[in-house]
Amino acid sequence: MKSIRKTNTIEKEFMFEFKSGQHHCVLKVPLQFPLRENVNDLHGRIMLLHKIPCFVENDLKNSLVGFIERETLVDYDREAEAALQRLTNGEVDINTLTNSWAKAYSETTLEHARPEEPSWDEDFASVYHELIHSPASETLLNLEHSYFVSVSELISERDMELKKLQERQAAEMDKVMQELGKTLCDQDVNTVAAQHFDAQQVLENKWASELKQVTGIQKQEYQEWVMKLHRDLQNPNNSTINEEIKVQPGQLGEAGEAGARLFEEQRQLEESFTIHLGAQLKTMHNLRLVRSDVLDFCKHRRHSSSGVKLRRLQTALSLYSTSLCGLVLLVDNRVNSYSGIKRDFATVSRECTDFHFPRVDEQLDIIQQVVLYARAQRSSKQREQNGGSEDKNKIMDRNSSNILPGEFYITRHSNLSEVHIVFHLCVDDNVRSGNITARDPAIMGLRNILKVCCTHDITTITIPLLLVHDMSEEMTIPWCLKRAELVFKCVKGFMMEMASWDGGISRTVQFLVPQSISEEMFYQLSNMLPQIFRVSSTLTLTSKR
Repeated sequence: MKSIRKTNTIEKEFMFEFKSGQHHCVLKVPLQFPLRENVNDLHGRIMLLHKIPCFVENDLKNSLVGFIERETLVDYDREAEAALQRLTNGEVDINTLTNSWAKAYSETTLEHARPEEPSWDEDFASVYHELIHSPASETLLNLEHSYFVSVSELISERDMELKKLQERQAAEMDKVMQELGKTLCDQDVNTVAAQHFDAQQVLENKWASELKQVTGIQKQEYQEWVMKLHRDLQNPNNSTINEEIKVQPGQLGEAGEAGARLFEEQRQLEESFTIHLGAQLKTMHNLRLVRSDVLDFCKHRRHSSSGVKLRRLQTALSLYSTSLCGLVLLVDNRVNSYSGIKRDFATVSRECTDFHFPRVDEQLDIIQQVVLYARAQRSSKQREQNGGSEDKNKIMDRNSSNILPGEFYITRHSNLSEVHIVFHLCVDDNVRSGNITARDPAIMGLRNILKVCCTHDITTITIPLLLVHDMSEEMTIPWCLKRAELVFKCVKGFMMEMASWDGGISRTVQFLVPQSISEEMFYQLSNMLPQIFRVSSTLTLTSKR
């Protein structure tokens, strides 16, 4: 382990003289050099602690900055002289010093850096982006759809087998309960229940392993086929490539059209608005109010209609672009996929193989490690600030693997129908109450999500308007109107901030309300939106006769 030389600190006195009326005042402050704090913060504390008059604030700051700069240079000169003296006295090996300097220079200077070799993922992304914008795009989508259908059939077999096992176990448990107190005791019931649980776990693990293997094979085959297709397209003398591109659309198109007649989507209500935001330089944005289930933006249909195919094509075209689509998913504070909406989302994402990014389970494992590291870093800083001690109650109440309300983690996907990025926003039971404010963690989380959208080319974002995915009894009409007004106003303020974040790029914000909300309530919310946002008005030009 390398030894670290401790830097010696020297205390120096800063003196500042000023007049206040007829009084001549002298301020003396001891400072430790080298200074390890922000000059502006130090200046503010001196003004506050010593009650310095405001009319000398600028003079004090200029004097303080000049003093720190002079004394810092003196310290640097002193350390440099000491280092040269050690070198002259032979205390430091000149060869070792030269090698360390050469290594540091070569590692930190760009001209000595090794050129980065493109990885397989980068090569595949570039090739896919090129092919999806070529006549081969329909072939790619149909191949992806065929893989999706095969995985869906496998999942259907799994669900059927699990259902049969549960029915068989339920019948067996009924017989055991009938014999309870006669020939069997409580211990026998517990034994049977444990056997049933073990049998379910074995079956689930078996299917999980098989699905993982199938999706892994599909991903490898798909990537190799895409790279081969790209190489073949580069060869103008290859006469079989056009036939290869044309084979699959005809085969899968008929099945899709036949299935489209069997599939009827549930009616989805939506209203669209065009608004302009900004004081001087106005930016146009598109707003949509949509009544739908949040997972409908993620699900693929086995029998797709033409509209669904177009949405899927649009999602594929923008996968490696500056027009990404995001979705806010409200989750609890545990980073996993075991319960609630997290389990439903993970189930949907596993129905179709992701050919570009790691599986959702693998992404969550990485996120868990990042959360643990971040918590450890934060705890270390808090202990340093508190002098090495920390409130025991806080340690007991906080699990280092959980996230806090308002925090979020991000997963990337290429296998969802209309979404590339999912923001998993942590909320607590407080969002179901009617008294949250604009400073609530969930609202501030939305602000941070919109900021990420600005810095990472996400131009379409879907936000749960009521900060819930399901309606409950306490969510009355006044509750919904109050919550919608709060979110509308806060998002409007955040969108106006966007102009300073990204220079004013046009975006699409979709406000999502639960599927179970009434049409009357939906249209009340639709009427509220133009009252809060500045909706563009249309002009009707008539000819004068």
